[in-house]
Amino acid sequence: MPHNAVSPSSPATRTGATRSTTFDWLDEQHRLRREAGLVRTLRPRPEPGAGEPAVLDLAGNDYLGLSRHPEVTRAAADAAHRWGAGSTGSRLVSGSTALHTRLEEALAEFCGFEAALVFSSGYAANLAAVTALAPPPELSGARGLLVSDEGNHASLIDGCRLARAGRAVVPHADPEAAGKALAAHPGRGLVVTDSVFSVDGDAAPLAALARQCRRHGAGLLVDDAHGLGVLGDGGRGAVHAAGLAGAPDVVSTVTLSKSLGAQGGVVLGPARVIAHLVSSARTFIFDTGLAPAAAAAALAALEVLRREPGRAARVRAVAGDLHARLTGAGLTAVRPDAAVVSVRAPSPRAAVRWQADCRAAGIEVGCFRPPSVPDGVSRLRLTARADLTDAQVERAAGTVVGTAAAEGFLNSRRAPG
Repeated sequence: MPHNAVSPSSPATRTGATRSTTFDWLDEQHRLRREAGLVRTLRPRPEPGAGEPAVLDLAGNDYLGLSRHPEVTRAAADAAHRWGAGSTGSRLVSGSTALHTRLEEALAEFCGFEAALVFSSGYAANLAAVTALAPPPELSGARGLLVSDEGNHASLIDGCRLARAGRAVVPHADPEAAGKALAAHPGRGLVVTDSVFSVDGDAAPLAALARQCRRHGAGLLVDDAHGLGVLGDGGRGAVHAAGLAGAPDVVSTVTLSKSLGAQGGVVLGPARVIAHLVSSARTFIFDTGLAPAAAAAALAALEVLRREPGRAARVRAVAGDLHARLTGAGLTAVRPDAAVVSVRAPSPRAAVRWQADCRAAGIEVGCFRPPSVPDGVSRLRLTARADLTDAQVERAAGTVVGTAAAEGFLNSRRAPG
């Protein structure tokens, strides 16, 4: 049967419908992706203890190893029993609980901000912050300008696209370029950046960006998803480490799904910013609120981090150890500023094979290919965790290096990348 034919058992055939040509263009798109080695597939994780061989996970973002911490999972289970499986509605209708309020207060205090607002995901939080804080022409007197780093996460990019403001995409981690973009625009400005970039794991020059913003009367919005729990005093994040937490012209977003091992997103900033989001952010007003179980899990994880601040330093140490082992063996890897260790691959197809080789050897790593990488260079992406032992770090690095050698990446005249 041709790959694009309707199966005899398909719903269309069973209901007597004829095959439509409306989506035939999708077949060509799939062919092009397949030829370029860019087809994505879902690989469900097996149920723990289901007889599958143990795989060491260096692909997920559970930086502090808290997603299975007994206090965290118990808090989630208790909240589900007490509040139900879901939040039942948007935060402004029935989706706010006492847990949400406690989490917002705890995160604001921990990260050093005046107020916080919890969303159903980090993506939703970023869309809200960017679109709601880009001043529209009728309020600002001139069209606002969003200045976005070219390496920003997709959620920030999408927020800039949706906002009613001008956009300037500037070179990666370049405060001078951001300042020039602001100087060339007469309206209000907002500089938008990740604190730690998810592809290479390098940190943004936040202090220098803040100086440029203040020179031109602009605001600074920082996505600190990869900084919370890893950088700053006791894991308080990159914004806190840069001395910008609580500043009246700085807003930060964080995710609850990385260091805190749960799910959801948060915007932190001045109280008037948070009040504005409650009344204007579409992903807050029209989205179902975060499930109580996730809010309780994040709150419990935050308490563990308060009690065990050394977890943040351990993540950084593991990342540095992985980098040293990989580069010492001849691989090209970006020096990590937080938990992400990025290793360059020769091509998209090579990256997929390399990832599969690592998985077969018992190590799960991430694989970043276009269009997920802004520079078009495919990578393996390893994430450090505070709960990895030295022996596990050695095993992981040895597996990545060994599989690279088996594929010929170490001996090839064409260096990875």
